Amino acid sequence: MIRSWSAFVEALPSLMEPSMANDFCWFELVTTDTKAAGDFYQKVIGWTTEMSSGPAGPYTIFKAPGDIHVGGMLEMQGMQPGWLGYIAVDDVDAFAGKVEAAGGQVHKAPQDIPDVGRFAVVADPQGAMFVLFKDTSTTPPPRPAPMSPGSLGWGELHATDWEKAFDFYAGLFGWKKHDTVDMGEMGVYQTVGLDQAFAGLFTNPDLPNGPYWLYYFGVDGVDSAIERVKANGGEILMGPMEVPGGAFVVNAKDPQGGYFAFLGMRG
Repeated sequence: MIRSWSAFVEALPSLMEPSMANDFCWFELVTTDTKAAGDFYQKVIGWTTEMSSGPAGPYTIFKAPGDIHVGGMLEMQGMQPGWLGYIAVDDVDAFAGKVEAAGGQVHKAPQDIPDVGRFAVVADPQGAMFVLFKDTSTTPPPRPAPMSPGSLGWGELHATDWEKAFDFYAGLFGWKKHDTVDMGEMGVYQTVGLDQAFAGLFTNPDLPNGPYWLYYFGVDGVDSAIERVKANGGEILMGPMEVPGGAFVVNAKDPQGGYFAFLGMRG
């Protein structure tokens, strides 16, 4: 469960789509059952899917309304299902070296995806995984409007020590502190980003599977999305909770055990 819910509500700024280097640019679900997970997210978030291929085999593309590619999905057995965020960099190999030098790990060494880009799967020093990515296309792909159905909104790091985590990400990507919210006994919730905040960091003492990044997706209606989660085998963990601007956020888990969150209006 999100232990920082009240802080998220207070700290959430305008949700902006990823648009620059050192920012999130793609999101990927690693799961144990792509067929079931694909059906679930199509029904809950409203994405459509398109089959493709990647370095690890078959790859599913998630598309927001307007046929806009927003994320992907691949099947891997023997691991905890979950979402990975891709962070755009100008040199994957150099940044992978920086991750290791700063105490992180490289789980998959830099490699090319033909006609797509170059990537490396890494983890910060506390174990939260993410992907370094350089797009080989000359024109950035279109992104859905902020908070529109199927769009990608907010990232939230559940860390064992948010201050050390911030030092790592600030040193690596130049992220800056934005709003700092005092959560009392729960400590501090720190929003971070570049010119604008696009993520939050906090120390979560309840991490049975270790630190991780949680991602928020836009839906066309929070109440109906909650019912779709329940009807399709998922679980609501927290919410709905109102955030500035009148939108509501919900923390949930998909049927395979992957954590995700969604946001939108009620009614």
